[in-house]
Amino acid sequence: MKPSRGLKSFFLKLLAILIIAAVFLGSFIWIQFFREEPEQSFANEIERFKYGSIGGEQNAGIPYWIWIVLPRIFPDYLPGSGGYKSLGVTWEEGHELPVGFTKKVIGFPRVGNNCALCHAGTYRTKPDEVPTVVPGSPTQALDARGLFHFLFSAAQDSRFNADTILAQIGQMTNLSFVDRQLYRFVLIPVMRKKLVEQAQKGAWIFEHDRPEWGPGRDDAFNLPKYFVVGLSVDETTGQCDFNSAWNLKIRNGPGLLFNWGGETPALRSVIVDSALGLGVRPGKAFENRLTELAKFLSDLPPPKYPFPIDVVRANAGSAIYTAQCAECHEPGAAKTSHVIPIDEIGTDRERLDSWTQKAADAFNEKMKRLEFNRPATIKNNGYYSPPLDGIWLRAPYLHNGSVRTLRDLLNPPDQRAQSFYRGYDVIDPVNVGFKEPPISQQQYFLLDSTKRGNGNQGHTYGTQLSDEDKENLLEYMKTL
Repeated sequence: MKPSRGLKSFFLKLLAILIIAAVFLGSFIWIQFFREEPEQSFANEIERFKYGSIGGEQNAGIPYWIWIVLPRIFPDYLPGSGGYKSLGVTWEEGHELPVGFTKKVIGFPRVGNNCALCHAGTYRTKPDEVPTVVPGSPTQALDARGLFHFLFSAAQDSRFNADTILAQIGQMTNLSFVDRQLYRFVLIPVMRKKLVEQAQKGAWIFEHDRPEWGPGRDDAFNLPKYFVVGLSVDETTGQCDFNSAWNLKIRNGPGLLFNWGGETPALRSVIVDSALGLGVRPGKAFENRLTELAKFLSDLPPPKYPFPIDVVRANAGSAIYTAQCAECHEPGAAKTSHVIPIDEIGTDRERLDSWTQKAADAFNEKMKRLEFNRPATIKNNGYYSPPLDGIWLRAPYLHNGSVRTLRDLLNPPDQRAQSFYRGYDVIDPVNVGFKEPPISQQQYFLLDSTKRGNGNQGHTYGTQLSDEDKENLLEYMKTL
């Protein structure tokens, strides 16, 4: 029996309504969750490096208003007053977010991170001076472990709920009805779930017998071992300083290596692997940004020393540098940007032992599955010898930042300071490095070189020089 004309008309109308509803629902979902707005324009590439997106907001971004109110709700999980600033981030006057933080609308505004989070440090020539932000400099203040602790602890707290968070947001802005529902039923619960999952993966960071990183450091290769690859947690610890990221053209080339253990054989791999940790996934947009970043960081000059230099002493120090340091640290020299065997360099080997051939193989396989095209990570048996450009702003010294100044590094290991405070950014022009903070400001991190992974032994080159030669060498290194 054929359906009546009226019934057929009804089904056609119903189908049309369903199609319209589906289109409306699809458009609503696309607008609210996936519509990507163009990024703001930046005055120059330095500003873009500090605040521009590298593409990690969709996978690892935090909804903007959640990010804004978390320090207000959970100040008890921060190391001090001042909100995010207590974690050592650099917040320039007139900017909405700290250096290294990005804001991008993908459906809704999201806060992510970029390379400047770890590679834009500051310095002051005197305590009452506004800090100078130096793109490409290793940050000496960022407390990465503290940032993990804050986000993970907040997510596992019962106060991380829609009522509490929306009430706090309501004191700052008036969300639309749709946005309130979006935050209540989707963004807040999903964000909490993601952070709790990350907290479970990152529980090893806070094990009581694992040394703290302190500002300006992270556990660079245990992070991908556990977060990216998912290997079983072992007893190794590999806390190390962030590297400088300027003037990379002198570091990049056939046979030259990156990272403290020489694990990374190409600039492309450095950027790709770092971007992965910030939530970036392969694609044309990232490839374009990767090319731009590689050019910017390759051409970015090291900062000039901010104090007067004694030219006579510096000229005398140049010959000492050539005799004592150039073989391992002058661009193009035989050992520069190559690995010096651990038995020769003699520095703390904990960071070296945290990365294994098994981890390298597993990480490379994971990167293939993610369809990242980059030269494979490797395993070496020593630490690489970097060029010393801008060395005056790369304190503390050695891979783990266990030696406060260059003068201290020229002392025999048993004469180096066994402990000092990290995180202060006032330049020490006499000893070359950062000064110790005043007693009244000892909210900084006390590095104890007797703790695992913090050893300040090794690298005895130049320790037998006369006091006069040491003075001249220090003066010359200010010019690099």
